[in-house]
Amino acid sequence: MQNNCHLSKLIFEQAKKYGERAALSYRDYEIGQWKSISWNTFAQQVRKVSYALLHLGVKVQENVGIFSQNKPENLFVDFGAYGIRAVSIPFYATSSGAQVAYMLNDAQIRYLFVGEQEQYEVAFSVFAVAQTLERIIIFDKKVKRNEKDHLSVYFDDFLQDELQGDLQEVGREYQQRQADANYEDLCNILYTSGTTGQSKGVMLTYGQYREGFRVNDAVLPLSEDDVFLNFLPFTHIFERAWCYLGLTEGALQCINLRPADVQRSMQEVHPTCMSSVPRFWEKVYQAVLDKMENGSFMERKLIKEALEVGGRYWEKYKAKGKTAPLGLTLQYQLYDKTIIKVLRKTLGLERANFFPTAGAAVSPEVERFVHAAGLNMVVGYGLTESLATVSCDVPGKPVTMGSVGRLIDGIEIKFGANDEILLRGKTITPGYYKKDTTTKEAIDAEGWFHTGDAGYMKNGELFLRERIKDLFKTSNGKYIAPQMIESKLVLDRYFDQAVVVADQRKFVSALIVPDYKLLELYASSNNIQVDGREALCMHPAVLKFFTERIETLQQDLAHYEKIKRFVLLPSPFTMENGELTNTLKVRRRIVYEHYADLIDKIYADAEAAGAN
Repeated sequence: MQNNCHLSKLIFEQAKKYGERAALSYRDYEIGQWKSISWNTFAQQVRKVSYALLHLGVKVQENVGIFSQNKPENLFVDFGAYGIRAVSIPFYATSSGAQVAYMLNDAQIRYLFVGEQEQYEVAFSVFAVAQTLERIIIFDKKVKRNEKDHLSVYFDDFLQDELQGDLQEVGREYQQRQADANYEDLCNILYTSGTTGQSKGVMLTYGQYREGFRVNDAVLPLSEDDVFLNFLPFTHIFERAWCYLGLTEGALQCINLRPADVQRSMQEVHPTCMSSVPRFWEKVYQAVLDKMENGSFMERKLIKEALEVGGRYWEKYKAKGKTAPLGLTLQYQLYDKTIIKVLRKTLGLERANFFPTAGAAVSPEVERFVHAAGLNMVVGYGLTESLATVSCDVPGKPVTMGSVGRLIDGIEIKFGANDEILLRGKTITPGYYKKDTTTKEAIDAEGWFHTGDAGYMKNGELFLRERIKDLFKTSNGKYIAPQMIESKLVLDRYFDQAVVVADQRKFVSALIVPDYKLLELYASSNNIQVDGREALCMHPAVLKFFTERIETLQQDLAHYEKIKRFVLLPSPFTMENGELTNTLKVRRRIVYEHYADLIDKIYADAEAAGAN
């Protein structure tokens, strides 16, 4: 049963109920095992953080920063800050020095918690330009501090500091702040990574969280028996709100510390629930296709047939709330107890409850595959500004492939110019931190938040079209939706990243980052001998191979939407050079700037060859 009390009190209320039961779990890399943290210990750590922050003089609604990958300590600091009415501001663990300096100064942060060596070094490097920063508090005791650093402390020492002051006075202040806790206070400021321009601090209140928990609890079948795997960064509103929702239910949170280890973590903790983005499931889909391709003829045949039957069973009948014909039902049940069951066990998902998925469009192929594997993918739509969920698939109601589900209770929707989705409700942000002009541009006088996404409703379900600002218009006047084309390409296991070029151009072209490992294996097996990736990406046989795959992938597109020319890139788009955001979304403007000469050459060569 959900405990939807104020977040400042949640962990203590749950500790009273669950005591020594495990609340959190994480892999200890030194001993190679998962360790549990009980609700009682969780509550004790949270209280210690609150007292230590009060000892440092943290004021009501003061901003506290957390610059770390997922760790239990993130949650200790979050809820410790909430306990004294402070505001928790998470930074992505991969943030650059410039991004960290901007957020520190914008939010006037005095105390910054950092995770490991990388975050410490970035934070220390900007200390001189951080106007208000007084202290860095380091989670990992293995971090080596700079010899010139006299202002940082380790987390354990920080917790001991709370014992040095006047405990009675601190205790009285703590009790007063607990009593004064309210739902209008700011809880978080989440800086959006932004595909263009400077980051914006989205303000989130305790009231937004309370409403979000209420409406999600009404439609999602969660319980204290669920096991969550926290895979996305806690900085991401999807994972943050999802984790907090799980804590209100008493579900175990298994914290994946290193993103690259997620598949190993799945096999070790056997989660019942995990929030993820479509790209994760695309990778799983590609891995299964890989397995099929490398298996025997009979293995390929059986897996393919099992997934085809499972996909048909879900898409034609189960998703629509209809009863499947007896023959199909029996066929599906047989596969579900054999081949598909083995597939789920291989993934570590044999205890699956449901898997919320949002953050981008889910391709029909991937959605069908996940359901065919007997995994209940709950597709949804949300933004940081809406505290995540706006809509999602609802158990017991028909699901149309390609939709992003049904609106949650309390959200109003209407459609503006260019079919832009406008939202209003208790989960919508009050605005952007210290950016009144930007807030007024996003939230109109009637309280409607302008999402920038185009969409439409049909039979009670919401469908997305495209980011309005991402629609390209060719020089021939045709509109192109680049993300739709890109999502088709990256379904192919040989495509790692893809960026479409079309705006004000005569035709569509693409910059493609291949999966180098697979491409090198292909070259080896086809006796393609080259010196380095650059030569490999320009080899005629490789270009012919990719041309054929692109033609297959885009065969259902209109003529003007099809990629006419492309370039294979010898190095990937990265966060380090600014081409990807912290949530791995492509910054198109930066990519176009970095590859301007190459893009111009694509069209110049086409012009010279008489292409159009």
